[in-house]
Amino acid sequence: MKKIIQLTIFTAALASCHKLDLNPPSEPSTGTFYSNQTELELAVNDLYRLDYWGNDNELYSDNDVHRGQQFQNAVISGTMTSEDATVRTYWLNCYKAIARANSFLANKDKAAANTPASVIKQYEAEMRLIRAYEYARLITHFGDVPLLKAPIPLEEAYGIGRTAKTEVFDFLNAELDFAAANLPASWPTASVKRLTKGAAFAIKARTALYMGKWAIAKAAADSVIQLANAGVYSLHPNFSQLFLKDGELSKEIIWSIPRDEKQKVFGAAEGWVKEHMLRTAGGYGAIIPSRDVVDAFECTDGLPIDESPLYNPRQPFKNRDPRLTATVVEFGTPWMGYSYQPHPDSLTTRSYKTGAMVANFDNRAVREFASFTGFLWKKGIDQSWADRLVEDNDAIIVRLADMLLTYAEAKIELGEVDGTVLDAINKVRARAYGVPFTAVASYPALTALDPIALKKVVRRERRVEFVKEGLRYMDLIRWRLAENVLTRPVIGIPDPAKQDRNKWPFPGTTPLDDDGIADYSGFGADVKILVERKFDKSKQYLWPIPAIERRVNPNISQNDNY
Repeated sequence: MKKIIQLTIFTAALASCHKLDLNPPSEPSTGTFYSNQTELELAVNDLYRLDYWGNDNELYSDNDVHRGQQFQNAVISGTMTSEDATVRTYWLNCYKAIARANSFLANKDKAAANTPASVIKQYEAEMRLIRAYEYARLITHFGDVPLLKAPIPLEEAYGIGRTAKTEVFDFLNAELDFAAANLPASWPTASVKRLTKGAAFAIKARTALYMGKWAIAKAAADSVIQLANAGVYSLHPNFSQLFLKDGELSKEIIWSIPRDEKQKVFGAAEGWVKEHMLRTAGGYGAIIPSRDVVDAFECTDGLPIDESPLYNPRQPFKNRDPRLTATVVEFGTPWMGYSYQPHPDSLTTRSYKTGAMVANFDNRAVREFASFTGFLWKKGIDQSWADRLVEDNDAIIVRLADMLLTYAEAKIELGEVDGTVLDAINKVRARAYGVPFTAVASYPALTALDPIALKKVVRRERRVEFVKEGLRYMDLIRWRLAENVLTRPVIGIPDPAKQDRNKWPFPGTTPLDDDGIADYSGFGADVKILVERKFDKSKQYLWPIPAIERRVNPNISQNDNY
């Protein structure tokens, strides 16, 4: 059974020491804290919260759609400004964690008289890892940012400018190296979940990948792979189960933030849960897969849908990579106690709870706000959601499959294509089919060392493997594809009265370009434009520096064109 770090005591302690929340904090605010092992542990534990961890919102990408997306998402609507609440919160939480880490590191030795040196070293490694992670989040979204390595008086803080992201990157790499050298490869099963050596390597690998530092990314990812070879990590045998409650202790997960309803540690409110549920089961069917992501999954011959003779747009789930039906609810299959069927003529559907036919609220002819794309999410959604109306799945930050594909991509970019690249990709692909990667006849195994073809494959693999895990947005940013992807409309199925039943669910095979990007412009009235995405390539590859920071400190310059 997993154990979750409890934060109640430390939260209460902070209530009388609110200056710890300042960015950066004034040194005197820490005068009476960090005096023993308990206080050191509480300080570290406070940063094991989802406030300070997380990948990007999938709605920033072309994978996910919200029914009211144009009003809720400044990224895809192109309306993000320096006053944006998302920008302010992101910046604030990163620097809040950095400030607390700096305070801890400056004061930890106050506990040296009553705390073993090995314990202090462990907590130091955890804090330096967390601080490095926050800087990684900052430089990948904002570029150059203020680099604060220690607590400083407030009057000095207001004069600090931005540090080049390359310098910040060098700093965080050194911090992650320290963490990797001083954290264990794993913790006993009965222990509270804490950061590890592998987490330090994984964060280093991902950050280097985002920065285009291929050699560093390769080496760090390979360090994780070597830990896997030693038995610390392994791919979970069942792809779909990995993202459910049963998969939370999987050896594939390098780092995740535990959540559990029974321990009252969970984040999603009832309304958010219902956004993902089918309407027949009482949900809203509002946060849904895009047609783009469904079309991204290969056929079982390893070819994209516009190249494979196995693809049939009238039966889009047939002969497809098994990850598709593990990610998106297949039409006509049981889901949350009902048969899911969005066909416009299916006015009733079967209830598996009673065996009777009931009104099909997931049909837009019955309920006009049923899924606008016809699809529903399956990945990471427990069947218990419909009964509990609570989402308490652990938040996965990074896992072994990410490191395998990071290693492969870095090697390809370095011009070092060899058998290890094929093995890394094939292991991920084979797991999707539930077979060993050596069983090359049982899945579309890669055998050719063609760097151009492999670059396309690894990008496609990243998209379908990491759907709903918050990695797609940053891939679009670092590959400089956002200007091509996030300027295309979100499309859905036509309204029932305008739906040609002979073209259900889709009128033909979607053309895909060399980057795997779908083009729906040729389908005319056989598709419905739901949202017009906008992306300004002159500025949106970086986020704006929050205006409030610049009002307080004019020395912090703004990113171009904001």
